Amino acid sequence: MTVSLCVIAYNEHDSLPPLLEDILHQTYPKKDTELVFVDSGSTDDTKQIFTDFASARKNDYLGIVVCDNPEKNQASGWNTAIKAASGDIIIRVDAHASVPELFIENNVRVIASGEDVCGGARPSNILEPTPWREMLLLAESSMFGSSFASYRRTGGGKKYVSSLFHGAYRREVFAKAGGFNKDLGRTEDNELHWRIRQYGYRICQSDDIISYQNIRPTLGAMLRQKYGNGKWIGLTVGVCPGCLSLFHFVPFCFVLAIIVCAALLAVGIVTGITLLTLPAAALCAAYILADLFMSVTAMISAKKFTAPMLLLGFIFPMLHIYYGAGTLIGLCMMPHWKHSLDGSAEKEIEEVRKCAAAKLH
Repeated sequence: MTVSLCVIAYNEHDSLPPLLEDILHQTYPKKDTELVFVDSGSTDDTKQIFTDFASARKNDYLGIVVCDNPEKNQASGWNTAIKAASGDIIIRVDAHASVPELFIENNVRVIASGEDVCGGARPSNILEPTPWREMLLLAESSMFGSSFASYRRTGGGKKYVSSLFHGAYRREVFAKAGGFNKDLGRTEDNELHWRIRQYGYRICQSDDIISYQNIRPTLGAMLRQKYGNGKWIGLTVGVCPGCLSLFHFVPFCFVLAIIVCAALLAVGIVTGITLLTLPAAALCAAYILADLFMSVTAMISAKKFTAPMLLLGFIFPMLHIYYGAGTLIGLCMMPHWKHSLDGSAEKEIEEVRKCAAAKLH
C-alpha cells in the first residue's frame, strides 16, 4: 500500500528539522511513501526547509510535493495536502510533532487489518528540556491540566474513539466524508471525525501506534494556546455542537462558577447576608484541595523533583481560567461569527471529496 504522509507548517523553523529527521528514519519503504509538505505563508524559512529536503531526497521517495496554502488556516492546509496526495493511505502529522521510526509501518499494519481510520496515543513531549519546560510538560500531561482524552495517554488496548490526533485514513474516507471545515480553527479535526462517524466509519486507536506532540515552550505561549482552544470550542457550538463533548466545557463551567460566586460574595458583603458567601467559600475550598492533590500527584508521577514544580498549584488554575474564558468569549462571539460565514467551507469540503474520489484505485 502506498502512503502519503502530510505535514503543514507556518513559521516552524525550530520544529521542522527534528520532525524531518524522524520522517527520514521511518522503517516503511520510502519507495512506497509520498511526502506532502504544505507551507501556510510562513515569514521565516519554513518553505525553504521543505524545498531543500525535497531537493536532497526526491529520488529516495515515491514522491515529494511542496504546496502553498494561500488561505493560511490549518484546515485549508490539510485540504491542500489531501488534494495533492496520491497514496492509498493519507496520514496527517502536525509540525510540532515527533514520530518514532515504526509510526508509518504500524499505521499501515492497522489499516491493512481492516480499519478505515486509525491512530494511537499522542502524549506530550518537549524539545530542549529545562526544569521550567519540564514543569510545563507535567502540567500539560496531567488530566487536571489538559483533559481526559484517551489520545493523550498510552495503554488500554485497541479501542474505538470519537477523535484522535495524527490520524491515518484510507483515501475512500475522504471520498465519502470530504475534507476539513476551513471555517473552524483548533476544532477542525473534531468536526471531520464527527462527520466521518456519521458515514459509518469507526476510528480505531491502537496501542501499536504512538506519536508525540511538542508542547509550547513558554507559559505565555501555552496560555495563548489554551485561550485559543477554548475560544474555538465556543465558536464551534454554532456549527457542530455534536462534535464536542461535555469535557470540553469543564473549564467554562469553572469560570462561570467563579463569576457567580464572586457576585454572591459581593452581594453578601454589601448586604451583610453571610449565607450568600458560603457557596463561594465551598467552591474555593473544593478547588484548592483538588489543585493541591493533583499538583502533588503530578510531582510524584514525575519521579524527579525540580524547584519549578512547586508552581504547579498556580499553573493549573491559570490554564483552566484561560481555557474557560476563551470558551466564554467564543460563545459570545458565535452568533455574529456564524452569520458572517459565506458557505465557501462547504464548497471546499466538496472539492476534497471529488478529488479524493477521482484518485481512488
